[in-house]
Amino acid sequence: MAVQEARQCGALGSLGAGGGVGAVGAGFAEDGGCPHCEGSGHRRAVAAFLALRDELAAGHGVPAALAHSPVASRQWVSDELAQSARTVAARGREAGGARFGRIHRGTLAVVWGAVLALLLGQALTALGTGWTGARTAALGAAVLLAAALTAAALLHRHHGGVVAPLLGEDNRLSTSRAVAAAWLLLSVYVLLLLALRLATGAPHVDLGLGRGAGLLAVLALVGWTVVAARLVVALRVAGRRLQKVRADRPRPADLLCDDDGRASLTDAQYVLVSAAVLVLTAVRLGREPDRLPDLPWALVLLVAVSVTGYLFGKCVEGGRPKIFSVVRAREAGDLDAPIRTGDDIEIRGTGFVPAGASAPDPLTRLVVRIGPVHAHVPLVPVPGGFANPTDTALTVPLPADVEPGRLEVSVVTAAGVETNRVLIDVLD
Repeated sequence: MAVQEARQCGALGSLGAGGGVGAVGAGFAEDGGCPHCEGSGHRRAVAAFLALRDELAAGHGVPAALAHSPVASRQWVSDELAQSARTVAARGREAGGARFGRIHRGTLAVVWGAVLALLLGQALTALGTGWTGARTAALGAAVLLAAALTAAALLHRHHGGVVAPLLGEDNRLSTSRAVAAAWLLLSVYVLLLLALRLATGAPHVDLGLGRGAGLLAVLALVGWTVVAARLVVALRVAGRRLQKVRADRPRPADLLCDDDGRASLTDAQYVLVSAAVLVLTAVRLGREPDRLPDLPWALVLLVAVSVTGYLFGKCVEGGRPKIFSVVRAREAGDLDAPIRTGDDIEIRGTGFVPAGASAPDPLTRLVVRIGPVHAHVPLVPVPGGFANPTDTALTVPLPADVEPGRLEVSVVTAAGVETNRVLIDVLD
């Protein structure tokens, strides 16, 4: 859809035989002129990059002076894609401020919408029984909590407002922080409700520890989970057993998915179990608004089991990149031979493209160290993606500066983690 819109607006109008790269550059440089594209520089840059990638994958747009040399044309294609990918990343960073502004306004709308929904629900349920002091206290507690959230959001409006404390160091929504924040908000709401009931002289307000022990235990569990998850991730990143790549923006799917956007069972079960117990606690509070919600210990144990599974998943996710072997890349019809200067080598292993690094810009930061020479892995486009690099295999030409002899080969990923080193023999 973005490609079609960009073409309609003229950003890619001249992408065709012989005009691809110049048109893409023009699309990157121009932001105005079309009412459909006003303020959408990042989207247009993405559309231009996709069009360029597919055009080059089809064999079009390569200068005639380089077409006779497969090595030169491949390097030229890789350089053009890398430059376009960096432009896309720059446009994404420019759009970050506006994106956080939209998140700030949207979350405030959700907060006050919840207050309005509570008011409407109380008004409907009061038709038969009449308005009570408990309903007034519940609505007052909701207004006070929403006002506090609004004030906090204004202080962090340039970082997403209400969601700012939920963002991890990798710019993704943190599952553990979101769950802990939900329980914290419920606990604060309960305290405000009971405080208002006491202030209005309501009798039989129960603040006993016996009823609130379950809620306190769950709050301690989810709070401990935030600290433990952050500690586990930090230690594994420092030990190079986990690769973390910063995301371009937070997404709601981060709560249920891993860094690569794939559904995570450990994250999903933690969110679902916590949400179910949270709803049950809110229902018990609604039935007995003058008492702390009595959370059964069986449900506390269920949350503890869910927390254990979530933390165990954090301990085993990811892994250190590793090279298994390095071989000479052989094309169809080529004779078997040892590795010589100027040949392509294929590096086989795992973890070369960590989770969250499959976007074009992180792929351009993938480097192979061959002896003293650092070679960037060329991007090889195919329709809809890239044939090189992949998570399990990299193909890179031996640079001309590589001297014959026994050399060490290692890979440095986009997360800055270096693999083990493998020895190869390069003949003259």
